[in-house]
Amino acid sequence: MDYPLLKLAAIDIGSNAVRCQISAVLHYGERYRLKRVEYVRYPLRLGEDVFATGRISEKKQDKFIKFLHALKLLMEVHDVAPNHYLVCATSAMRTAENGQEVAARIQQELGMTVQVIDGQDEAAYINRVIEHLLEDKKHYLHIDVGGGSTEFNIYHDRRKVASQSFEVGSIRRMQQEEAGLSTEAMRETWQRMEDWVTENGRRYHVTRAIGTGGNINKLYSLAQPQLDKPVTRARIATILDHLTSLSMDERVNVAMLNPDRADVIVPAGHIYLSAMQWANIHSMIVPDIGLKDGMLQALFEDHFEEFRPKDNHRPGSPQLTVQSRPTDVE
Repeated sequence: MDYPLLKLAAIDIGSNAVRCQISAVLHYGERYRLKRVEYVRYPLRLGEDVFATGRISEKKQDKFIKFLHALKLLMEVHDVAPNHYLVCATSAMRTAENGQEVAARIQQELGMTVQVIDGQDEAAYINRVIEHLLEDKKHYLHIDVGGGSTEFNIYHDRRKVASQSFEVGSIRRMQQEEAGLSTEAMRETWQRMEDWVTENGRRYHVTRAIGTGGNINKLYSLAQPQLDKPVTRARIATILDHLTSLSMDERVNVAMLNPDRADVIVPAGHIYLSAMQWANIHSMIVPDIGLKDGMLQALFEDHFEEFRPKDNHRPGSPQLTVQSRPTDVE
């Protein structure tokens, strides 16, 4: 039998991968829930072109448009309405000198609008879902490492009080290392990042870390702590030491990492680990959420006015159930 569902979709165009998630809005009693019904990830790696040459190549553009066309057809099959999806691009496209040209080509050929967002907008989207996971009177450092940039946010008693974006990411670091450059080559940016985390961590007395992004999720699963339990800084360091000792072939065939994860996980992991050390934080919460989840939350709030941010904590209003590590994906 037919069971009509409102479906929302988010396409996150990152520097390493493009992710599409389609979720159904479920409503029962006073509770709403976003249930993931489709998830597709493809390692397009726009950052490989952009961080090396400053441009997205014609070859990469063609593959990009083919993949977005496939996602457009997938959304049509799921009956996602044209105003019920968002497409956002982050560091690689905003850095590329032809990023806006590529966005215009996508608009012309597919009729899809790509929003090229900055680090603050990216953090604002993620904030929409992070805030549901925070405890009162606790102080958190949120670390989100992408392929081209790293976003830091500090939450003090459930309110975001500071944020900063740095053009330091897993693909950027990997390319510098492959070119024979050490962290010294980006010492100034790295030092600014350390200074920011150290200063604001002390100012707001942060005691907990929240990590988001594909690489920290994989490190979390490799660390194998109890489900929904924090992972310690020492355990992350142990996993990174082990992965560093493996060849790329061993990372893929022994550690069972995808090839597009195997080469970036160590550079990304060192950013998370360094930030925890700078802030003197010993454990990290790793919810399975990211930019796409914030985009879906924004679409949900746009559809249901009572869920817009100004009403989120109004007594008696309907509640949206947010799961930190979803288990309902078939």
